[in-house]
Amino acid sequence: MDGPRPGLRLVLVDDDPVFLRLLAANLEAGGYATAGYSDPQAGLVALLRDRPDGCILDWDMPGMDGLDLLRRLRAAGADWPVLFLTGHSTAMFEEAALGAGAVDFIDKGRGPAIILHRVGLALTRGALTGLAEADLAVGPLTLRTASKRALWRGQDVPLSRGEFEMVAVMARQPGRDVPYRALYDALHGEGFMAGQGEDGYRANVRAMVKRIRRKFVTLDAGFDALGTYPGVGYRWQGP
Repeated sequence: MDGPRPGLRLVLVDDDPVFLRLLAANLEAGGYATAGYSDPQAGLVALLRDRPDGCILDWDMPGMDGLDLLRRLRAAGADWPVLFLTGHSTAMFEEAALGAGAVDFIDKGRGPAIILHRVGLALTRGALTGLAEADLAVGPLTLRTASKRALWRGQDVPLSRGEFEMVAVMARQPGRDVPYRALYDALHGEGFMAGQGEDGYRANVRAMVKRIRRKFVTLDAGFDALGTYPGVGYRWQGP
């Protein structure tokens, strides 16, 4: 299932009131209920008060940009899916958004049908991932699939949602090489393209894996469970 489900509530935050109205109209035509805010501070208050099923943020906004808004949401314990819909299409912005816990990063230049499809995919993954799966233990690693928490030797690893999904893809098949494409698909769904050129998404995967490895090493200087297969991808070492 990758389309909208009736009754899902979305909060939209974008300082362009014209774009905000158009986005709301397209999403409502697709079956969502929406509330829009052009002031990011007002959007933050509404999000924490109403606790919707998901939210869509712009990046550049006065007073508080989308990345700062996302970080404040996560610091307050908000765990619903957050998507960026922005004019920034370079890998640097996407890496920052995913690293802070966004579940998708969509270019505003995409057509309404593609945006609606991607929103449906992201929200469905956010609502369903983990509900039908048991927790996973691989050696010293434990993954709490419902809460998206990772534990290493009993200590919490501060992974973003996207980083958790990458680790989960590898940990479900320990000792096997997982290609760049499969890791990126864990974030965006199959076939999504990003970055420069046909293999531009690899830069995003490398940056995220580097960040993941650093978080584990911070807890355990001897951490060596995340292996690299040059030119192909990465693997989670078997216990």
